[in-house]
Formats: sequence, structure tokens, C-alpha cells
Amino acid sequence: MMGNLQAEGGGEIEFGGLPRHHAGNVMVIDDQPANLKLMEEMLTREGFAVRSFPRGRLALASAAQAVPDLILLDISMPEMDGFEVCARLKADAKLHSVPVIFLSALSDTADKVRAFKCGGVDYITKPFQCEEVRTRVETHLGLQRARNAEHQLLENTLNGAIRALSELIHLTGPVLATRSEAIRSIVVHLCCKLALDEAWQYELAAILCLIGCIALPEEAFERAYSRNASQTEEEMFSTHPENGAELLAKIPRLENVAEIIRRQQMPCGDAPPKGVVETGSCLLQAALDLDRWMFQNLPFDMALGRLKALPHGYPPEVLDALAGYRPHVAIFETKCIPIEELRIGMIAETDVITEDGNFMIVLKGTVLSRTIVERIWNFNRTRGVRQPIRVQMSRPERRWIPRT
Repeated sequence: MMGNLQAEGGGEIEFGGLPRHHAGNVMVIDDQPANLKLMEEMLTREGFAVRSFPRGRLALASAAQAVPDLILLDISMPEMDGFEVCARLKADAKLHSVPVIFLSALSDTADKVRAFKCGGVDYITKPFQCEEVRTRVETHLGLQRARNAEHQLLENTLNGAIRALSELIHLTGPVLATRSEAIRSIVVHLCCKLALDEAWQYELAAILCLIGCIALPEEAFERAYSRNASQTEEEMFSTHPENGAELLAKIPRLENVAEIIRRQQMPCGDAPPKGVVETGSCLLQAALDLDRWMFQNLPFDMALGRLKALPHGYPPEVLDALAGYRPHVAIFETKCIPIEELRIGMIAETDVITEDGNFMIVLKGTVLSRTIVERIWNFNRTRGVRQPIRVQMSRPERRWIPRT
């Protein structure tokens, strides 16, 4: 059996190596000094870090600076009652998930219902028993930690799926990977200039907007993307938004991203878009049109001019925001290096092939990701790799092309 341990210097440590004061950060809001003192002493004795406030306004300001794990909130207070304090907490994106337990002498059912409707998770009637308060605080802190752990697990799972799909794009071919990054750069610029909420969804749609093209031969993708494809290649290219959307639609939280990708070839017109999907598809269409012309070696200003001249048009605010964009230029130098010196982000200057020259491992122009570097290493272990490898690597300094 594992009991409490002694920390260096004599302090007691609970299981998991956490000091007792890490039991949780609790905020108490009550206009009665005696109640504040009682709650603070009781909770501190149980290992909680406690902040006490006699007014809701002071508590809200403090919570905004350092978010508590849980709030114990009185209802009947001057200036601002507990219902209003709770409503303001729930309206704040930073504080809305903090559990609030009401403490009140009001025992009518209507008061309790109102407390729950405005966002409270529990209701303790005064006079209260310290053991009851402690138990309820521990229960709701435990539930909150479980929710946070589940949320973190979902976030990690989602991020892992996105990384896998992004790696798949890089493995498919260098042109597909570089175009995806160029589109992402344009969309990120637009989100910043337009101060858009939900920017992560728009950026993710940009990163994965060409995922459906992994089914196309690379040469066919290049010709279609540069508007120089045969009818058959154009027909194949036209199916990629639907294929990409179907690939993403079943991943939780990516429903909007999938729909944005599905609509990327539908003209959005010059009216302001409404909602996440309309806004995202409009940004994505503009970025794709602009990048496809630049892929044909058109200068940025000429490509933007063609975008403005399209008959279906784009919202003026989107075109105005694009006027300030300039493609990012990295200054590269070419080196011949052994496998041991390969790094993520380098670009293969020539095809990477096996020692005997009979198998191509990586195409010329491929941006080296972790997976691709691992692939080269594995081939070197089994079949050998022709070395040194000629790569482009960015110099430490980077610059933006200034506006003219």
C-alpha cells in the first residue's frame, strides 16, 4: 500500500508526487466575512489553494487573470448578485467551463432552478456542513478533471489524424505538398487580416483541400492545376473536392472542414459570406484561384488582377485583404550531404535512389518530413542509398518580398 510520502524539507506529498496544495484552486465569493473565513480555513486545511472575495466584480477581475478550477458562489450580495456573476462567467470564453457551486440561504425551488439555468453545477443550502462542502467540491473537481482529460485525448487523436493526412500529402508528391502549403499561407493571411473567428477550421481546410488529389497521377495533377489538362485529366481533377470531403467527413469535429473542402469549386459571388462553411469555402476558392495562376509563373500582382476580373467575383473585403499578401520567399543554398545530416524541411534537389540505381526512393523536389527521412534511413539499412544526397536547405535569414 502506498501512503503519503515526505517531500524534501518535510512537506507532505500526496500520491502521484503532487504537493497537497495542488488539490485544486478554488475561488470563494461571499459578502459575509465570517463565511469567507470559515470556507477559506476549511478548504485550505483540505489542501486547496483558496482565493476569497466579498464582491462579484473583484472576483471576476481576478478570475480573468488566473482561471480557478472551481468557484463557490453566494447569491445574495450587494452590487452584483450571484446569478449575474455566474452569467458573466458563462459568457466569457476563458471562464465558461469553470464549474460553479452556489452557496445560499435561499431554499426555494425557483431559486435553485434559476441557479442551474444560469450555469451552476450544484447548489448547497446554508447553513452548510463542512464535510458536505468538501465532498461536493472534490466530486466536481474530479468530474472537471475527467472532462479535461477526455477533451485532451480527443484533441490528441484529432491532431494525430491531421498529421497522418498531412504526411500522406507529402508522401504523394512534392508538387501536391508545396501547393497545399502555399494555399495555407494565403488563407492564414486572410484570416489574420479579416480578424476571423474559427480560424483553425479555415487553416485546416486549406492544408487538406487537395487531399482528394492523392488518387491522381502527379503529372495529371500538375497539368490540371496549371489549367493545361486534357478533358480526361480535368474530369479526374474535378472529383477531388468530393473525394477529399468524404475522407474527412467521418472524423469528429471536422464536419465543417469537410464541407468547406467539398464546396471549394463552387463560386461564392461578391456578397459577404455567412457562417463558417460559406466563409471557409470563399477563402479557399480565392486562395486556390490565386495560387493556380501563380503556379503558372504569373507574378502575384497579375494573378490578383485576374482574380478581381473573374465574372463570379469575390467579396470586396476578401480582395482588399489579399492586396496586402506577398508570397513567402525562403533563401536556399544547395549542399551534398550524407544521410546522417538530413533534416526535416530540406528539399531533395535530385531524385533519391538506391545504391544500385534501380529504385527511386524520393522524388526530386520533395520536402523532407519526418516520415520521408525515416523512409530514406530504412532503405539505407536494407538496400543502401546513393550518397551524398543533394538537397536545398534554407539559410538562417528569411525575408518577405516588400510591397512595391
